[in-house]
Amino acid sequence: MAKDHSSGLPGFNVRWTGGEDHWVTREKGEIDLFMWHKPAAADTPFAGTVLFVHGSSMASQPTFDLSVPGRPDSSAMEWFRARGFDTWTLDNEGYGRSSKHRDINFDISNGADDLAAASAYILQRARSPGLMVYGISSGALKAALFAQRHPERVARLALDAFVWTGEGSPTLARRRERMEEWTRAHRRPIDKAFVHSIFNRDHPGTAEDRAVDAFADAILSLDSSMPTGTYVDMCSKLPLVDPKQLNVPTIVMRGEYDGIASFDDLLDFFRLLPHGDKQFAVMAGISHASFQQKNYYSVYHILHGFFTGPAPVYP
Repeated sequence: MAKDHSSGLPGFNVRWTGGEDHWVTREKGEIDLFMWHKPAAADTPFAGTVLFVHGSSMASQPTFDLSVPGRPDSSAMEWFRARGFDTWTLDNEGYGRSSKHRDINFDISNGADDLAAASAYILQRARSPGLMVYGISSGALKAALFAQRHPERVARLALDAFVWTGEGSPTLARRRERMEEWTRAHRRPIDKAFVHSIFNRDHPGTAEDRAVDAFADAILSLDSSMPTGTYVDMCSKLPLVDPKQLNVPTIVMRGEYDGIASFDDLLDFFRLLPHGDKQFAVMAGISHASFQQKNYYSVYHILHGFFTGPAPVYP
């Protein structure tokens, strides 16, 4: 069993149940990557294998397997496994239980390398030949870059809160004002107030306080700081993905109030996608961190429809 590399804040006691721990290594065993698996429900027809990819400021389990009392189906992994999907997620290097010892800022390209290692491990055990990959925010950039590098492993690609060039993004404009801070250190501290700021910066009120509180507690149970690499990349190195090389079925999901990417930026990206099987979905009433929003069922519905849609038939 690989070492638990978590370094969360004392006083938080969050536990995840109903799944299986897995570990995969990179760099000849130097890096341990934590993976969390919830298999498809046994009493439903098998629907496919999903790999969920987290964002810049949270590990995988808080994002995709969150439990909130009084808020049914808060866990996306549980909701999708109940509908026949084999569900997986991982902590990227630098996050959660995965290795954090390297003196690097754990950027988006490094995260895509993590996905390459994780996908190889999953596909050795999967009942489907390709993965349905969902990424949110910087996780969407990692997922897209991974799909660009390994299209043969991706059956369907969902990009939520994605950004292409960064043009017209008020959130990234504010972050650029702190670039000296992001480049000075490889990690940045986080606390409960920071987690709440994720939900208040674009359109306050789109998420319930109890969901945000539970999300914050879950994040802080694993990490007291986060890597700076994705912030640096999103503020100074975009674009990182070439849409013309994403020749896989793709959906771009954009929250109505999300400040990460402008509609024009995403529509320009969408037009260049070469695959005919593509969708652009606007998620009404959603800002950032869509699975933690009040309208999270709408997000599930959009994603489920894309994952279960019939393949196009051409003459």
